[in-house]
Order: sequence, then structure tokens, then C-alpha cells
Amino acid sequence: MKIVEQIDCKGKHIFCAIDLHDRKMLAGIAVERGEVRFFNFNTKEGEGVSALVIKLQEFRSVNPGSMVWVSYEASGSGFRLADILEGDGFNVSVLAPTHLPTNAKIRSNKTDKRDVERIMDILRGHVLAGGKLPRVWIPSRGLRDDREIVRRRLQLADDLTRTKNRIHGLLKRNGIKKPDHIRVNWTQRHLLWLKGIARELSCGSGRILSSLLRELEFYFNELDILEKEVIELSKSALYSKQVAALTRLKGVGLLTAMVFLTELGDLSRFRNRRALGSYLGLSPRTYESGEHDDRKGHINRLGPARVRKVLNQCAWFVVQYEPEWGAWFFERTQGGNRVLRRKMITAVMRRLGIWMWHTALDASS
Repeated sequence: MKIVEQIDCKGKHIFCAIDLHDRKMLAGIAVERGEVRFFNFNTKEGEGVSALVIKLQEFRSVNPGSMVWVSYEASGSGFRLADILEGDGFNVSVLAPTHLPTNAKIRSNKTDKRDVERIMDILRGHVLAGGKLPRVWIPSRGLRDDREIVRRRLQLADDLTRTKNRIHGLLKRNGIKKPDHIRVNWTQRHLLWLKGIARELSCGSGRILSSLLRELEFYFNELDILEKEVIELSKSALYSKQVAALTRLKGVGLLTAMVFLTELGDLSRFRNRRALGSYLGLSPRTYESGEHDDRKGHINRLGPARVRKVLNQCAWFVVQYEPEWGAWFFERTQGGNRVLRRKMITAVMRRLGIWMWHTALDASS
């Protein structure tokens, strides 16, 4: 006899909390406020997801017309599980791990079962009692594909920088300095000189430098390819108007605009600039308790770090080359130290992000 046939499923809601891993997942299923039943599934070959769907359908078949609510924490596995479960008609919420309640006891006694129970309590509290559910916004599959292109372009630039630094380090360890007639690094003249140095160095260092130069050439080629991919994507009907509007400001290039648009996705989901600032991780932390009233701390650094990275690069540019932005920045940092300048550049980043949000919204309307 099946387990679900032994359970009283007269309730209106069926809850499923999942602790998801690369090779396995533990699912806890309960009806209304009833006992939680635990099921282990192997996700290595993908059969576990199908088995979970079948199990949930069995619970739902016992109580026709019931609502099935499923929740699990966001992870590196992406939203594939949510796509499958939503396709089968279940209500799926992917939860933000940083927004889930925690304490010292939870951190010191962490097991898969306890994680499932914690998610179950939050899910039932939301559906049955109207509690808050710290869910993340699930982007469409098309937007996720666009993100992969833009993120790969950013990753290649970081990898290229690391390779350049390794080359500089190798030369420094061998006491080699660039000749005076080569003024600019990474030009054809500079690369030819490096290849000559690789032939002159001792066996080990020469081979490593040759390897790094091949790696450098690979990244240069891949960057050219991905740059064309991003440009082509920016010309699509989904992004062309917004990119054109955003890049009118000096310092906001095509890549910055595409990072901003693909990482934020649906811009209308932000109620106001405070919600946007919080999502970007540029809102200050607040501490209010007793006689301590409205104490502000460092920014919360939540949300996509990629957006903060490009906003930081743009912020330094706009304060130098955009008169209005520069006047606003230097008026507040006049005579200030380095710490004050860093604080103010964070304020410029927040202001720039809000400006880009308004500009992109207006362009899309």
C-alpha cells in the first residue's frame, strides 16, 4: 500500500520543502498542519526529480483540487527544478538563503532534515498564517540565457587580468624589466618581446611564460568573440532602446548597460528607489535598539555583485567627465580623506543605479 493512501488528505494545501544538493535531495511533504513525511531522491541522473513529481502527484490525486506548495533554497543548481515543478502545475517558491531566519543553535546543529523542517515552517506560515516568504524572483529562461552570455564576457575579462598579473609576477621574479622603447603593454610589439624573453629564459620559467602567453592569446580571442555576442544581443528588440538610452551618459558603456539590464531583469518589479538600492546591496545597514536610534553602518552588499562592480567603475568615470556628477561629488569630498571619498563613491554608485533604472524604465515604456 502506498504511503499517501495512509494519510488523511482532506486538507486544502499540500506542502513540500526540499533540501537540494547536486547528487541528492531530501523532500519533506505534509498536508495542512499534519506530520511531515521525508523522502530521499537521487538527483545525479535526473531520475530523482521525476520521482518527486510522481510523489507529489500521488498526494494531489488523493485530494483532488488541492494546492501544492513547494519551496527550496536558491543555489548553484539554478532554477531547473522550479521550471519542472511549475510545468506540472505546482506553486514553487525559491527562497533567498541570506533572508532565511537563523541563530546560533541552527548554525551549530545543521542537518538536511532540520533544513527541510525550517523551510516547511516558513512555507506553512506564509500560506496558512500570512507570514513573509523570502522568495527570489525567478527570471525567464530567455533572460537566463542572456545572462550567461554577459556573465561569460565579464568572467573572461577577469581571467585575462589574472593571466597578465601572472606574467608580470614571473618577469619580476626573474628580474626582467620592460625596455624603454615599449611604452604600452599588451600591444603586438610588447607580445613579440615577451615571446623573445620566453626563448631566452631558463627551461622552467621559459616554458611557463610560453604557456601564459598561449593562455593570454586564448583569452584575447575569446573576448573578441564574446564582445560580438554581447553587441549582437544589445541590438535585439528586447534591449536596443534601453541600451541606447543608458549609454548616453559618459561612463556607461554597452557592457555596463547589458550587465545592469540582464541582472535586474524585470525593472518594474522594484516598487521604488529604496527597493532598488536594497536589491543592489547599496543600502546601509541599520541598527536601532533602545537608546540607539537610527545608527547606520556599511552597505549590506546583498544582490548581484556584478552590478556593483560595473557601477563602481562607471562612478569613478562620471565624477571626472560629467560636470554635474563631478560637482556633486567633489563638493562633498572637498578636503576629505580617502575613507570619505570611498563613502561618497558608494553614494554615486547608488545614485547612478537609480538613474539607470529610471532611464531604462522610460525607454521601455
